[in-house]
Amino acid sequence: MRLQSNFVVIATRNEGKVKEFAKLFGDKGYKVRSLADYTDLPEIVESGKTFAENARIKAQIISAHLHVPVLADDSGLCVSALGGDPGVYSARYAGEDATDADNNARLLQALLALKDQAELTVGEGHPKLLSEASFVCALTLIDPVANEVIEAEDICQGYIIHEGRGESGFGYDPLFYIPSLGRTMAELTMEEKNEMSHRAKALRLFLDQLPDQSN
Repeated sequence: MRLQSNFVVIATRNEGKVKEFAKLFGDKGYKVRSLADYTDLPEIVESGKTFAENARIKAQIISAHLHVPVLADDSGLCVSALGGDPGVYSARYAGEDATDADNNARLLQALLALKDQAELTVGEGHPKLLSEASFVCALTLIDPVANEVIEAEDICQGYIIHEGRGESGFGYDPLFYIPSLGRTMAELTMEEKNEMSHRAKALRLFLDQLPDQSN
């Protein structure tokens, strides 16, 4: 796949996501822009039932409007003990205008309210684990000029712990614990996160197919 531009618009206003994408695309010589760089954009209604459907909806709407390459992601948290919730509603789990703190608080409330939960253990020295969980990221990249479309999806597996740890990251990162590292996603450096996060793994599927613009 060859993009018809040396930049990609990331279909989000989330500064945390933009920073992650900027680092990963920058390594291939591409610049990134975000929705914050544009005005008068069409409304996007994320009506999909899956992460992949929502990513496709966003990429189609924004690329058709701007006529430039657009990468859209839909990502979220799927918690086993909650039957996969919050899923596609991760960003608005506690309401349409919910903050990260609001969503994290509701998640803990929902998990702590469960009865007869089996105790989870992964060895000594780890915090209390409330449930297995997966971060999921679906990506759709559309270049309307080159008529190119590519999609990918990947996950990062871990556990939800009983209280947040770490100051980095965003969203549910402070509650998402990775036993092999002994840290939450919010305790990782950007370099570490870009090695193993759901978003980084999905994006690498794209970058492997893009020409290197940095030479």
